[in-house]
Amino acid sequence: MHYVSQILPSLISGTGMTLSIFFWTIIIAIPLGILVGLGMTTNFKPLTWLINIYVWLMRGTPLLLQLIFVFYGLPIIGVVFQRYDAALFAFILNYTAYFAEIFRGGLQAIPEGQYESARVLRLTNWQTLRKIVIPQVVKIVLPSIGNEVINLVKDSSLVYVIGLGDLLRAGNVAMARDVTLVPMLLVGVIYLLLTAVCTLVLKRMEKHYSYWR
Repeated sequence: MHYVSQILPSLISGTGMTLSIFFWTIIIAIPLGILVGLGMTTNFKPLTWLINIYVWLMRGTPLLLQLIFVFYGLPIIGVVFQRYDAALFAFILNYTAYFAEIFRGGLQAIPEGQYESARVLRLTNWQTLRKIVIPQVVKIVLPSIGNEVINLVKDSSLVYVIGLGDLLRAGNVAMARDVTLVPMLLVGVIYLLLTAVCTLVLKRMEKHYSYWR
């Protein structure tokens, strides 16, 4: 326990970095995913073509490769990011694509008759989207969004490749320095706690939206 108390502050500091990447990615990528998902359902072919290319690139290449490209590749053409900004930029680009595909499926699952009913009631497009479409889409996509949120907690460990001091890096440094697996066991426990909290929150949200059944 004495050793655990010695290494815990560095692990908690690394957890702060992990949570920072996690929260900012969620806060920015989900709204962007909704907008991109709406763009994928439009009849404007050039826009849908561009969005589909973007989604294909983001989903078809590993997030690790995208992190390396943003931090080490873009400076070649004069676009330079700080380590944290590069990680956040890559995560937002990647997860926006996944969320967009999820929201596209949710939007296309809404029956056309509901849009027609909204027009009969003389609702504007914004009112239709806000009061009729979005609440139902959230209910439909929530389990898939939950899976991506859990994945994001674990994917945040990839930032070690560009030298950020996240939770996994802190544990790895302590393990290499002290030649013991205890730091990595603690890292595993912290990740399990983070995913447990996310799972609990998501289950509560699913229960809240269960009235749409």
